[in-house]
Amino acid sequence: MDINITLPDNSVRKFNKEVSGYDLASDIGRSLAKDAVCIEINGQLKDLNTLIKEDSRCRIFTSNDQTSLDVLRHSSAHILAQAVLNLFPNTKYGVGPSIEDGFYYDFLFENNIKEEDLLKIEKEMHKIVQEKQSFSKKFINDKKALKLFSNQQFKQELINTADKDEGVNGEKVSIYKNGEFIDLCRGPHIPNTGYLKHFKLTKLAGAYWRGIETNPQLQRIYGTSWFSKDDLNKYLTRQKEAEKRDHRKLGRELKLFTTADELGPGQYLWQPNGSILRNQIEEFSKSAHISNGYEFVNTPHIGRSILWETSGHLDHYKEGMYPALTTEDTNEDYYLKPMNCPFHILVYKNDIRSYRDLPIRYFELGSVYRMEKTGVLHGLLRARGFTQDDAHIFTTIDNLNDEILNLLTFSIKLLNCFGFTDIEADLSTRPKDSIGLDKDWENATNSLEEALNQQKLSYKIAQGEGAFYGPKIDLHIKDAIGRRWQLTTIQIDFAQPNNFSLEYVNSENKKVRPVMIHRALLGSIERFTGILIEHYAGEFPGWLAPNQINILTIGNVNEYLDFIVSKLSKYRLNIDDRNIRLGEKIHESRKNKVPVTLIIGEKDAKNKSVAINYLDGSEEQDIELSEGIKSINKKLKKPVFKI
Repeated sequence: MDINITLPDNSVRKFNKEVSGYDLASDIGRSLAKDAVCIEINGQLKDLNTLIKEDSRCRIFTSNDQTSLDVLRHSSAHILAQAVLNLFPNTKYGVGPSIEDGFYYDFLFENNIKEEDLLKIEKEMHKIVQEKQSFSKKFINDKKALKLFSNQQFKQELINTADKDEGVNGEKVSIYKNGEFIDLCRGPHIPNTGYLKHFKLTKLAGAYWRGIETNPQLQRIYGTSWFSKDDLNKYLTRQKEAEKRDHRKLGRELKLFTTADELGPGQYLWQPNGSILRNQIEEFSKSAHISNGYEFVNTPHIGRSILWETSGHLDHYKEGMYPALTTEDTNEDYYLKPMNCPFHILVYKNDIRSYRDLPIRYFELGSVYRMEKTGVLHGLLRARGFTQDDAHIFTTIDNLNDEILNLLTFSIKLLNCFGFTDIEADLSTRPKDSIGLDKDWENATNSLEEALNQQKLSYKIAQGEGAFYGPKIDLHIKDAIGRRWQLTTIQIDFAQPNNFSLEYVNSENKKVRPVMIHRALLGSIERFTGILIEHYAGEFPGWLAPNQINILTIGNVNEYLDFIVSKLSKYRLNIDDRNIRLGEKIHESRKNKVPVTLIIGEKDAKNKSVAINYLDGSEEQDIELSEGIKSINKKLKKPVFKI
């Protein structure tokens, strides 16, 4: 028999018998075979030892590919679990996926382990790596699988619930074996354990089984793995830097926000400094929206159950919503809003709309409430109560192209103003389970893609990962230490206009459905602030800083001080006239990350001069006051939003 294998460059390799992925790599070249990790066969990612039995389109992934890195990390989780069971044989093991920059595995130990045990587990993992154990895949039925994992309660639950993520599909169960270790898994994996050379176990944390608080609490071991030592070292260095930048730590130190037991988890109190920072972000965003033709709306925090039934949230999102508030007099259920969109829809629906009115752009800094699991809460980055810079656009299908391009341009310019210039995008396309007409999906997806191309923005297509009601663009920024953050979402919606029977009168005097666009550019004010804190390590651009100028005095300079304050009154400033050492004052100003520290003494008062220390380390000594003010104005200048 002849087998034709088409490669990514459309060249074809011919074989007279079935071949493995490794055989194919070897046929192409010795260096490729040496570096090959896994293979894609007709769009399906497979182990390198998978046999190709028919004409196929294939791609070999090497250590240079992100896909291979994900496979390495998932395999690392298996090796971690194997090491744990070698050292603690009676341990129950849960699941171990790859995650961004690493992997984890959840365990129920007889006796909880400690951080210092991680080194012992690492050593055991190194032994397994040196043995170069092969990963082999096998399919068995569910009855055999239940018997195989008879003493593993979590594996049995995964089998009984037919968890496809763990390789269970009805009665068909996929298992992997390396050495004596066996796990449920759909794969693929690295060819053998020897491929894992550069790794580190990073931390120990608690996690509820399957993220449900009523389930047993397990111990989660996190780790990271890379194909090169240099990449591992860079990552560990980056993590140390990330710890210094942790917004929760800096939030306390800079007195930006706090919490309290009485509030419950996932909710925060903004202190004066944090409120100033937050207001600067919000006011800049508001001004940008006004200049771009948005109208402001304000909506309630709760709505009757019928609103959430119509929107579909009670059918599809109830788990993420707070429990109902029931009135005593009418016995009606009300819900805290998890999203603003149904309220904006009601504003639109309040009047008869013409095609001449469209597009309509409603904007709101709207507070929403979501019952996030305790285990996923993470400071401002993942909270239960937060404020979205939320807008909903109602437009015609004919004007969709222009609106998406305008929106994408607006998003990029706004992020640029806050110092984020390294931006990438994901384009999520139609999933199998979806609603709407094919032509509408095609037009909407083309509009998104055309806008990305016109902006010359780097993007990847997330095939089939759109919502059931429409395609979307997600914008990701990179921060100062190279971490990737998802911020902006631009989501086209074909569902809600139907759910709420939205209409406008077209040019032919017929009532037709508008297209609805959901978008949040900063995501949420809380999360965006957390990202800003970590990006700048608390050293905000001058225009954002809660305290922009510290004026430090030496001696009796009251009259000159008043004059300087009058010249700098447009700025947020603080006067430090305490009778303590100047060096101590300067140290404290730097510790509080004040952008401009202005120093005046009696000599300066006489000469009408100042000394200026900037947070970036630069200085200006004995500078004439008017020149000093020019320099300060430049440092504290607010960016101009312009499309």
